[in-house]
Amino acid sequence: MRATLRDVARLAGVSVATASKALNGRDQVHPDTRARVLAAAEKISFTPNALARGLLAGQTGTVGLITGDLDGRFSLPILMGAEDAFGKGKMSVFLCDARGDAIREQYHLDALLGRRVDGLIVVGSRTDPRPSLGRNLPVPVVYAYGPSSDEADLSLVPDNVQGGADSAEFLLARGRRRIAHITGEADYAAAQDRVTGIERTLASHGESLVGGSRFGSWTEQWGRNATARLIDQHPDLDGILCGNDQIARGALDTLREAGWDVPSRISVMGYDNWEVFTTGARPHLTSVDMNLEALGALAAHRLFDAINGQAGSGIESLPCRIVPRETT
Repeated sequence: MRATLRDVARLAGVSVATASKALNGRDQVHPDTRARVLAAAEKISFTPNALARGLLAGQTGTVGLITGDLDGRFSLPILMGAEDAFGKGKMSVFLCDARGDAIREQYHLDALLGRRVDGLIVVGSRTDPRPSLGRNLPVPVVYAYGPSSDEADLSLVPDNVQGGADSAEFLLARGRRRIAHITGEADYAAAQDRVTGIERTLASHGESLVGGSRFGSWTEQWGRNATARLIDQHPDLDGILCGNDQIARGALDTLREAGWDVPSRISVMGYDNWEVFTTGARPHLTSVDMNLEALGALAAHRLFDAINGQAGSGIESLPCRIVPRETT
């Protein structure tokens, strides 16, 4: 059976109250008595009940993470970054997948609050604003990747406008001027933000996108089809910016089949830096990394701040970075 505080006290020859004070570092205990209690606790492998101690201190040492897309490309690295940050602070994490269902999300929220978690991180499956959990919750909440629609909440998101701008600047710096853009669905905030950054940067250099932004699906097949039309209509094309790495992989397939050498004749860039696609591409794919693990770690730190009474609000954007590889 698990050792109890009473077992420690009996073995050390002290009262339960004295054993508790010794284990909790109180200064009303004689050093010799404290040493005897600690030795007794170690001998019988006594572990203090963290939940009980936390309740006495007003905290439980637990945090809830609710995601709408646990299998998603974006949720997992954010959760990994948050869990790493929580681990360093000895915070336990309850992970719940709402699967994009509002009823399931409310069920998980109620369950987590019933467990008296100290705070919540809500991870979106896309960067479009999502409904707030409300202002009357008993614990602080931080939204990651998908921002809350309530400006009173604190939301952390990747800076996709700047990410798009940086990708265009990257190709321009390599002498590319006839640049096209193939991306996913037009109703995604991330797609529109990247278009804004790309077009703004090209305009500042006196250039514009060849054929405008081409919206479609986030798939390799769309990348292949759109690229085939582009190179047929614009044989002087020398750069393609893609909305994600799957689209870029499709573009590379079409260019290779058409005999267009990458990168000597044309450069190609992806977005997301999904390693299974970038390093599996031929040649290896340059891509924009949204630093999602860092985003998750920052969400954990911001939640720590809020738990300690320093809550923030509004939207905080984190920079992306370019990972150069062979396609540029």
